[in-house]
This record gives sequence, C-alpha cells and structure tokens, in this order.
Amino acid sequence: MPQSFDYIVIGGGSAGYAGARTAHDAGAKVAVVDGAAELGGLCILRGCMPSKILIYAAEVLHHAQHGTALGLEIPSARANLAALQERKRRLVAEFADHRVKQLESGRFQLFRQRARFTGPREVMLADGTILTAKHFLVATGSVIARPPVPGLDKVNALTSDDILNLSQAPESVIVLGGGEVACELAQFLQRIGSKVTLIQRSPHVLKGYSPESAKVVEKALRDEGMTVFTGTCIEEITPLPNGGARVTFTHSGKRQICEAKTLFNALGREPATQNLGLHHAEVALRPDGHVQTDEFMRTTNPAIYAAGDCAGPHEIVHVAIMQGETAARHALGHPATPVNENHLVKVVFTDPQVASAGLSEKQIKERGIPYVTASYPFDDHGKSILMEARYGFVKIFARKPDGLLLGAECVGRDASELIHAPAVALPLNATMHDLLRAHWYHPTLSEIWTYPIEECATTLAG
Repeated sequence: MPQSFDYIVIGGGSAGYAGARTAHDAGAKVAVVDGAAELGGLCILRGCMPSKILIYAAEVLHHAQHGTALGLEIPSARANLAALQERKRRLVAEFADHRVKQLESGRFQLFRQRARFTGPREVMLADGTILTAKHFLVATGSVIARPPVPGLDKVNALTSDDILNLSQAPESVIVLGGGEVACELAQFLQRIGSKVTLIQRSPHVLKGYSPESAKVVEKALRDEGMTVFTGTCIEEITPLPNGGARVTFTHSGKRQICEAKTLFNALGREPATQNLGLHHAEVALRPDGHVQTDEFMRTTNPAIYAAGDCAGPHEIVHVAIMQGETAARHALGHPATPVNENHLVKVVFTDPQVASAGLSEKQIKERGIPYVTASYPFDDHGKSILMEARYGFVKIFARKPDGLLLGAECVGRDASELIHAPAVALPLNATMHDLLRAHWYHPTLSEIWTYPIEECATTLAG
C-alpha cells in the first residue's frame, strides 16, 4: 500500500531541509527522500563550507608570505595539504553531522533512497515503495556540467570535487572557466604553489558582475603570478603522454597553445533533474534545464514545487533556503513571500572579494530608473591602506529624486562582510540621508561607504 504524506521533499540539502522544516512547523506530515551516499547537501559536503575552509587557509598563507609589506619578518610559510585536508574533513564532518541530526530528529520520515515520479502526486523509491502526497518539493540541487568542448571527454579533467580533496598541489593547472568557482579555486591553487593558467570564454571573468569588478579581480590574479586569458574560443583539448593536457584556443585573433600537468573543468554546474521522471508528473523545464516555477516556486504541476539549484536562477544557499520556505508556506496555504530579486546579495570569495546587493547598474539602466551613482577606491581609504588592502572600490546607486538606495557593489578586502550594510538597508527602503544618520566608526573598512553615500546625497541636493 502507498504511504501518504502532506508534504514530500526530494533532496535534503539547504533548500530541501528548509522546506521540510517549514512544512513540519506548519503542522504537516512530512517525508524527506534523499538517496545520496552522504546526507548534507552540496553546500556542506562539496561546496560552500569545504571550499571556504581551504580558501581562507590559503589567504592566511598569502598574507604570511607577504608579511614584509607590514614590517614583519616571517622566514617561511608553506601549505601542508595533509593538515589542510584533515582540518577540512573535521569541520565538514561537524557541519554534516548537525544536518544529519536535523533530518533524523523524528520530525520527518526519512527515506534514504532515490525517488522517481510515476504520476502527478506519486513517487516510487528505488526499492519499489510508493509514496503519495498532497504536495511535493523538488530540491535535488545541481551537478557538475560537462559542456561539449572539443576533446574534453578525452582528458581526465579534475572537477571542483577533486580540487577540494587534493593531497598535494599540482605542479601546473589549466583552469577552464572564469565563474565564481573557477576564480576562487584557481587562486587557491596558485597560492598553495601551483602554476595556474585560467582560460575564460567571456570578455572578462565573473560575467555575472560588472566589468569594473572583474578587472580588479583579474589584475589581482595576474599580480599573484597567474596567467589569465579572457575572450577566448577553445578549439581543441588533447591529452598529453604524461597524463596532462594541451588546450588549443584563439585569443585576440591569435592561436594559443597551453599545456599543464592538470586540467580543471570549472565550466559550471547544471540542474540535477535527470531520472526524476518529471514528465510523468507534468513538470516542465526551462530551456536552460532548470525546473520551471512561478514566484512561489510552484511548477507547472500545482501540487509540485521546486527550490534551490534545480530551480535557479541563482546557485546561492540563502536564496535556496528562502525558496524552500516560500514553497512550503504556499503549498500549505500559509502566507508566503516570494524571494525579492531586487534585494539579491551575491558574493565571490576571491581575494579581493566581490559582492553586490540590490540592483546592478545594468539592471537600473534597463529598467529606465533615473539614478545617481558614486564610488570610492580602497587605495584612498585609511583602514584599507594600513591593512595593505588596496585593491577595489565601493559603489552606490540611488534613485532620483528621493535618494532611495537601489543597489551597491563592493570589490575589496572583506567585501562579503561589508556588503551587509547596504543589504540590510535595502529592505528597509533607506535613502542616502537615512544612511548618513548611522554611526560609521573610524577607522573601519565599513566607513568607506560614507564617501559615495555623501557624494550621492550632495548630488541629489543639487
């Protein structure tokens, strides 16, 4: 006999757990289905947490190696990959154990199997068990993409999973791609001793951010010794006899050939929607492969919702959590608030970091919103100068004529922390004048925001 529930969640990662928890708190009978080898989800096991553990360690190493700029004599500093990996495994295990305890707390019935839709309100588990529910949440995440690059399938390319588990630093690495993961892990590899070449198809790295931001990151990467090619077209990838790879590509109208002992496929991720039987459930996909949803994360089948990486459009944990919560509330008939894209916060953990909140300048122009803008560089700011953190800038966008904050951009040291000043101000509908009434302590990195805010306020005052 089928087992029936009010709400079934497929996937126990950030979006899935958030949806299951919210549905349970609303009084629903909830099941979570997750057939992964380990519970925890991408962020905990192979994404946010392990990568930031290693990236932060490499950042500390970099500062130690450049201590002379601060008047420090540090005889030597190098990466101990075995020790780094042991620390990473210990911390990730702690995070994962906490998530397992949450999923096994008894609030949900947990099925450690794969699920496949066999009807609009029915799934079959790997062992043949049938589950039915009034509503479902698909939160299956994403997998590493393997785009049709000529020859990529003939080379033993590493993925981000492999990079996060390295036992020793590769001698040389070619990184394919220039997105967030590509840039973050390329810099990590460069800092632990690898000779890195990054090849990006778009005109600049981090194409989801402004060209101004990308140029700062590109300069920092090159200053650290990395070779960075942008605006390229890969012609062919061929294996080398020693197990390495040769990449032939065009750049600035010229054919280039690069060789390395290691090839890192950092060409992004794609929604994990294969083998779910979504067609049996009458659930449609978008052209990019994401599950099609409305603002409340409801799919083309009103009984089924989707959240997180499989739904997109952003592969960001806090957005996945918001989506999971919104989906559960809406499914159960409770007040639900769609994710406000106008307040979106994004971060890249390169050094310097890149962060944005709210609307980008491109979006503001596309919407025809009258605005003023101002920016200020880190290399003219007291705290960043004394920290030798001179890369980058902050930039503010304010609406005319009332000075309402529309968005902000930050490239520089601790941008991931600094961005939360404007991120908090956005949902409060703060204006430039509101922000100037705040206490901005001196000397701090945060007070750098006061310069573009003051400039915008002055411009608006006319």
